[in-house]
Amino acid sequence: MKNKKKNLKSYASLFSSSGIGDYGFYKAGFSLIASNELLERRMNVQRYNALSKDPKTYITGDIQLSKTKEDIYNKINDWITKHDKDGLDLLVATPPCQGISVANHHKKDSDLNRNSLVLQSIIIAENTKPKIIVFENINRFLTTACTDTNGKTYEINKVIYNHLQSKYNILGKEINFKDYGANSSRPRTLVIALRKDMFPSINPIELFPNRATPKTLRKVIGDLEPLKKMGEIANNDILHEFKAYRPDMRTWIHDLKQGENAFDNKDPLKRPHHVIDGRIIPNVNKNGDKYKRQVWNKVAPAVHTRNDILASQNTVHPVDDRVFSIRELMRMMNVPREFKWSVESYDELNRMTYEKKREWLKKNEINIRQSLGEAVPTIIFEQIGKKAGKLIDGLCTDGFAKY
Repeated sequence: MKNKKKNLKSYASLFSSSGIGDYGFYKAGFSLIASNELLERRMNVQRYNALSKDPKTYITGDIQLSKTKEDIYNKINDWITKHDKDGLDLLVATPPCQGISVANHHKKDSDLNRNSLVLQSIIIAENTKPKIIVFENINRFLTTACTDTNGKTYEINKVIYNHLQSKYNILGKEINFKDYGANSSRPRTLVIALRKDMFPSINPIELFPNRATPKTLRKVIGDLEPLKKMGEIANNDILHEFKAYRPDMRTWIHDLKQGENAFDNKDPLKRPHHVIDGRIIPNVNKNGDKYKRQVWNKVAPAVHTRNDILASQNTVHPVDDRVFSIRELMRMMNVPREFKWSVESYDELNRMTYEKKREWLKKNEINIRQSLGEAVPTIIFEQIGKKAGKLIDGLCTDGFAKY
């Protein structure tokens, strides 16, 4: 096989959401061939960033449907026919995983499709035979239950091996991305598989991201301007705003020191509560992460999908009386500043009147925040992509990797 030009290294993505993680493969020199996502509003964000100029690249639909899978296979096969008889270079999949221990699993009719989306990813990988496969998912992903094509339930690790071990060297590890260059805590599972016929002597560990000293929250976002007025938007950045909430809730967090949460307040009226028929009903403190002011000198907390409310996990700014802004969350998830959330450029958005900015945020903010909460930090896939790219560039004319 002749070495391909850098810009012809290919990847396909399953469960790609808004393409935040995938942007890392793009930055590493890969070309997007096919992207599948269920929700149109997430896929539109990918279109705004235009990693592929071909509209057929963006395949919106349920991956369990034959038509969706057919569109994915057709795009990949079309690329292989035109560019590389040895196949797709890389397939990445981040399927939703219903975490349930096999040890606690009791078979029921409703369990027959246990983690079927994970299985679909594995089957597509098996059928397309990419040179490199990357799965990313929750902690304990490999030990959760998955029903295989034979109707039997195994740990996901076993299902992966059932389908791929004859042709791939496979390694799965639980790591916290904060120890590998990400700007926030994110305990996850990475699985990397290398085709044996292409890379017979390469250990998948060589494609894992590099360890790095975690950055503190102050280092990541501390240079951004303070926002003290509810509803305030930074003049030069529409994504740096003080998201409004019920005004009386501000007293719950205003006097908190870093590391404290509102349930620590001595005054009952400053603790989270609601009022029914004039009676004050205390909110239940289900965990210590809600209404908690974060700490400048610690690593940023994990970003969750409900990062828009004080009552979610670890959302309160270390100093300001607000949740983290979108810009702050983007930094915590290593999303490049140029990443687009709409068709408008940032110059256009920042020139809008305050009222127009508020309209834009009302339309887009929840989708952006949820996308960030379910994303892979861009730097993680960028590191894997750079290493994968060097491995693919090192393929000799006989089709084997140099080592």
